[in-house]
Amino acid sequence: MKRVRMVVVITAVALIAFYALINYIDVKDDNGNKTIVVGFVYDGDESAPYTYNFIKAANKLKAYDFNGNVEVIEKSNIPEEKGEEAMNELIAEGCDVIITTSYGYQITAKEMAKKNPNIQFCEATGDNANEDPLPNYHTFMGEIYQGRYVTGIIAGMKLKEMIKDGVISKDQAKVGYIGAFPYPEVISGYTAFILGVRSVVPTATMDVYYTNTWTSYSLEKSYAEKLIDEGCVIISQHSDTIGPAVACEDASEHGKTVYHVGYNQSMTDVAPTTTLVSSRIDWSVYIVSAVEAVLAGDDIERHVGGNVHGNDICAGFDKGWVNILDINTHVAAKGTEEAVNEAIEALEKRQLTVFKGDYIGINPDDPEDKYDLNKGYIENENASAPSFHYILRDVVTVH
Repeated sequence: MKRVRMVVVITAVALIAFYALINYIDVKDDNGNKTIVVGFVYDGDESAPYTYNFIKAANKLKAYDFNGNVEVIEKSNIPEEKGEEAMNELIAEGCDVIITTSYGYQITAKEMAKKNPNIQFCEATGDNANEDPLPNYHTFMGEIYQGRYVTGIIAGMKLKEMIKDGVISKDQAKVGYIGAFPYPEVISGYTAFILGVRSVVPTATMDVYYTNTWTSYSLEKSYAEKLIDEGCVIISQHSDTIGPAVACEDASEHGKTVYHVGYNQSMTDVAPTTTLVSSRIDWSVYIVSAVEAVLAGDDIERHVGGNVHGNDICAGFDKGWVNILDINTHVAAKGTEEAVNEAIEALEKRQLTVFKGDYIGINPDDPEDKYDLNKGYIENENASAPSFHYILRDVVTVH
């Protein structure tokens, strides 16, 4: 019996060692090429434009010519508190790369990276990669302030046209903005937007309504309606539904002159007569390149390229990380495309400082903390996550 038990123990140990070895070594196909599994953790599904942009990136990864050496596994509608469970499932399914797509996952993702050093974790919109850095934990984000600024120029040109045509006066050049939360990401975005507007119409003003949620069609639509009632003639957003676009289209159908600037997706299908343009981050550029790096056994940041800060990386128009979607030529002002091309070229060459002008910004969490934009502020200079968090004195915010 002792000999039998000993044989069982030795066999069990051998099996454990065998499976550990299989998990440790690179899996090869019949031609000797490395094969990897890439897992995605989504906080929503394809019905949410933000998540859908990551799904499109995953689809591009699937379609990319990796000679069949990349497998993709996706986990949708994962709440922040369920992130560890989803990541453990992906680890059990053999993932070599795990891409987490929401800021709320970053603490868990980094903890999982520490426990699983042979797996590369890539966290979108995160800001903790360089705090006690790990070689297998990375953060990334597109420099979306550039897109906000350019769409602001498009909005400004429409305002200028409306003033010229006598539709509104210079004093009525008022835009509204639906923001999710008073986070730096949102503040940076709407500040870049109004600075883009004012590069064309210096007298333009802006009111901001916070929904305090990323996804609420009813709140976003109702706040957009309030802004329209308060005299805003262009509405933009950093929120995740079509509510503001629908509000603009409804208002137009009831005789009001109002236009819309979207985010994450084209809004021309739901607001064909009022949509001017949208912008978005194209996450596929980073994701495809990062997977190429892992396949090649290369350093992710070095392989991807861009604005690198340790284990954190970003890029803008220059690398295709930021897109302008569907300028609605039936609605946009004459000369818009030329102005957009000129601005994008300046941004690509780093010849334009967006956060600059005769303005004072105030930190909403500390009124004594002020920033003079005459000296300029370089967004994403030290990290991929937006950091500009000063509200211009004449911007009205409503919580």
